[in-house]
Amino acid sequence: MITYKDAGVDIEYEDKIIKALISQIKFKRKDIKPVLTQHYAGAVEFGDYYLVLTTDGVGSKMIVAEMANKFDTVPIDMIAMNVNDAICIGAEPIALVDYIAAGKITEEIAKQIGEGLNKGAEEANINIIGGETATLPDMVKGIDLAGTVLAIVKKDEIITGEKIEEGDVIVGLRSSGIHSNGLTLARKVIFDIAKLKIDDKLSYGKTVKEELLTPTKIYVKPVLEMVKKLNIKGLAHITGGTFRKLRRLNKNVIYYIDNFPEPLPIFKEIQRLGNIDIEEMFRTFNMGIGFCVIVSENEANKVIEIANKYGIEGYKIGKILNNLDNIKKGSAVINYKGKRIIF
Repeated sequence: MITYKDAGVDIEYEDKIIKALISQIKFKRKDIKPVLTQHYAGAVEFGDYYLVLTTDGVGSKMIVAEMANKFDTVPIDMIAMNVNDAICIGAEPIALVDYIAAGKITEEIAKQIGEGLNKGAEEANINIIGGETATLPDMVKGIDLAGTVLAIVKKDEIITGEKIEEGDVIVGLRSSGIHSNGLTLARKVIFDIAKLKIDDKLSYGKTVKEELLTPTKIYVKPVLEMVKKLNIKGLAHITGGTFRKLRRLNKNVIYYIDNFPEPLPIFKEIQRLGNIDIEEMFRTFNMGIGFCVIVSENEANKVIEIANKYGIEGYKIGKILNNLDNIKKGSAVINYKGKRIIF
């Protein structure tokens, strides 16, 4: 039975690395105050607004792109990982700068990356205002793609999760698949254990290439419409560490998920091929829910209606509790087919 740690990614150790890094960053300007430095996005005061910044990359999904010699979808992933974080505090993404580091890059690859950047920018409704390309043959053997997004939100409209309370409903929005997290474990299972090739078909008909290079869903347009029309109390982008991300919101409640929809086929396939425990699956992959919206019970159906309008399935997957069987407040708990997973 293989785990994410066995594949080379130790989430708990990464947490320690982040804490060590952050512990040494103590300087703050006195005239421009930072806020939400450990939320989904960082922000600084700017008049009546907060300027919001996020930064992220594609991760090892780029290795799959290199195997397939197909680079036009991973830029969408990069944009999605950034803008989906920015909207978690109710901010509207407006601009992006990208960074490409490569040992060597061809004109054809650059063209494909450009196509993907353009499509992702259109889906997220942002301007790409600049970037940097670095050729580093002594440092980088493949290609790495990252970006930084600027977003804005009025000070009195920021969403932090502090208004979340018992009885609120957690609405889950469908992911498009594996998104951009857990690829290290997915690659280990598919290529090393199952010995599949990039163009081989999975048991449900899709090829490995088609499934693993399906880009991350961009939730900007539906979520911003929800923010505009409804009283949104909390927003969570489900990525690395999956439902642990809910803990970034209100730490005085428990996030109880007891109505999780059927996982997408790719997750069932990975679990079967790798003989992976269901708890490890939920700790590594989004399992079919890429974003969570927390609202009062009377607005949950409206969230689903707006999601459906943009072609995204929505489900009432759970609720907010004040107490649960001696579970520590701030925890996320998934009750899936009799198995309790605590984050």
